[in-house]
Order: sequence, then structure tokens, then C-alpha cells
Amino acid sequence: MFYRKMGKIPHKRHTIHKKEDGSLYREQVMGTRGFSGTQSILYHEYMPTEVVKSELVMSFLPEYEDQPSLRHRHFFTSNVSKHGNALIGRQYFLGNQDLLIGTANVTEGMPSFYRNGDGDEMLFIHYGSGRLETMFGTIPYRQGDYLVIPIGTIYRVIPNENETTKMLFVESFSQITTPRRYRNEYGQLLEHSPFCERDIRGPESLQTFNQKGEFEVLTKARGNIHSHILGHHPFDVVGWDGYLYPWAFNIEDFEPITGRIHQPPPVHQTFEGSNFVVCSFVPRLYDYHPQSIPAPYYHSNVNSDELLYYVEGNFMSRKGIQEGSITLHPSGIPHGPHPGKTEASIGKKETLELAVMIDTFHPLKVVKAAAAVEDLDYMYSWAEKKQ
Repeated sequence: MFYRKMGKIPHKRHTIHKKEDGSLYREQVMGTRGFSGTQSILYHEYMPTEVVKSELVMSFLPEYEDQPSLRHRHFFTSNVSKHGNALIGRQYFLGNQDLLIGTANVTEGMPSFYRNGDGDEMLFIHYGSGRLETMFGTIPYRQGDYLVIPIGTIYRVIPNENETTKMLFVESFSQITTPRRYRNEYGQLLEHSPFCERDIRGPESLQTFNQKGEFEVLTKARGNIHSHILGHHPFDVVGWDGYLYPWAFNIEDFEPITGRIHQPPPVHQTFEGSNFVVCSFVPRLYDYHPQSIPAPYYHSNVNSDELLYYVEGNFMSRKGIQEGSITLHPSGIPHGPHPGKTEASIGKKETLELAVMIDTFHPLKVVKAAAAVEDLDYMYSWAEKKQ
């Protein structure tokens, strides 16, 4: 990310920063990779270490199914009845040693504050609107937003009143960044990148809460949820600056890269983490070679699993897909368009599909609870029916 600052900060880091009564603001350096990664410096009314009670609440690790036969999978996330706030309402679907993936039907605000101490989070807003309140400030969100939240950030998701927020979430055990190939040696997004810094939104407002009392922060760490009762409001930051902070990017601002013949999935890449990438399939013009076939060719994911989350539109290479469907095409076997979809794509000028793809370079495991909303016939949907 690029440099930002908000609120009141001293001229030099690690120097005296006094309140009006002469007491000191408390400086907190928050960074990645020890002291060699991206970081920000925050200034608090109170010590961020002021905890009056700490306890283990519960395990928050998904339970995976036993190794099944290798097959393509399809899950209807719209059939998930689970709901609640942006933490308790989470339904995990897949995961591995690098990330966890699921959806959440957010029908209420978080009563407590929350931070993920295991890694970054990415929340894709399928529909709904509200605000992401964080220690760095508040980001309003709307349909189509990707919200990227760095590890250790205290936050709350507050949906707008009488509105459900449906989100696809990724919990990453590494930092989520823009693709390296779209940045120059100074970190600036290049001219051929499908988006630029203008499209990225940081916190819009910083409200400081100078309140003493008991405030609960639920912390996810080592696969468990822990309760930490602070002796003050956790949003007591008066100012901060740096390169590490939550930010938003709307999928509508992704400018698709097209060509005369079918372009491979890397042209749709939007984010990356360790051993995975996130891609955005957006409305775009089809290939314009006179003999082009817009539908993707059949291909084998030799080194990666492919997950697709279908947002809206008629996905040109699939049948039987709904809004909110998740498909998993694992490495080791080929996949591609359903029967008739290749032929039907010829001569078409554009697609209005919207989808999020996650490719992982370690195999994904399926969570047991996902079986309740699985389309068990999906693996056999390529078998052409005899008339």
C-alpha cells in the first residue's frame, strides 16, 4: 500500500507526543515481518496493552471431511441458513495451511470488537451496505467492495439497519497485497495494471473514543477465539501514519484486459497472498479474432486448485450455477466448459458475468458442514446425455 496519515501525529517518530494535560499519548508500532515489512505507527489515548481480563473462549477451527474421491464440487451458499454478526455468522467451506474460505450472512452488528491475530482478512461484499469500523478509522462499504484488513487490526462490521450483508471471506495466514507484476520497483501500480491507487479507498474518518471502562475484544489466534477485556475503548487512536491499514477496492473499478484470442486467468488477478491468488471476472468484451472461441479451453490445474464464487450474471462456461454458488475444480483432473457452452460462445460479443476466483497452490480441503448444501451431481454434469 501507499503512505497515508490521519489525525494528530508528532513531527518525528518515537518522540514526545503530549496531550493538552501534559501526559503522553502512547505510541504503538504495528508492522509485519518483524521490523522489515510494511508498518504503521498509531498514537493512543491509553496503553494498548491495558487488559483487565483474558480468557480462552472456544476453538474456531473448521472440521474437514475425510479424503473423498477426487472430483469437482459445487456448493449452494444461498442455502446456508446460518446468520448473525460478521464473526459468529461465518460458515467455512474450504481451507488449507494458507487460507480459510467461507461466506457469512451478516444480519447484525458485532457486539464486541474483533481482531484476527492469525492473518489478514479479505471480505468481498456480495450484497448489502454498512460500515467497517476500525482502530484506523471507518470505511463505508457497499455491494462489490473488497475489504482488506491487516492482521491484528481491531474492527467491527456494522451492516445498515434492516439490511443483510452477504460476504465471501478469506482468512489468509500471509499478507494480502496487489499483484507484484503490476507494481514497479518503488511499489507504484504500473500503467498496464487493471486498477490504480485512485481506485483504492482507505479509512474516510477517524473518531477517537476517550472512554475508560470494560470493552471486550475477541481475538482469533492459533485457531482459537480469546476474550480480552480492555480497560478503555479500543478505538482510542488520535492519529496514525504508515503503509499498513485497512482498505477497500470495488470490483466495478477492475478494468478487464482483453485480446484477440482467449486470455488466461492471470489477466484477471486482483490480489495475492502466499500460495494463492484472487481474481475478478467482470463484464468485458469478448475476444475479437474472427475465428476466436470466447469460452475457455479445457485445462488441467496441474499445480493449483480453482475455486469460483459466482456473484451475478450468466456465467458463460457453466450450467446449473446460481448466484452465491461456489465451485471447486481440484488439481489432478481437467475441467472446462459444460457441453454446448463452447459452441454457444462463438460469435458472442461480450459477457456480463461477475465472479471471484481463488486459485490455491496447495490442495483445498472441504469443511464437513459444506455437505449440507452440496450439488452431488456436479461431477457428472459434463456427461453428455444420449437422446
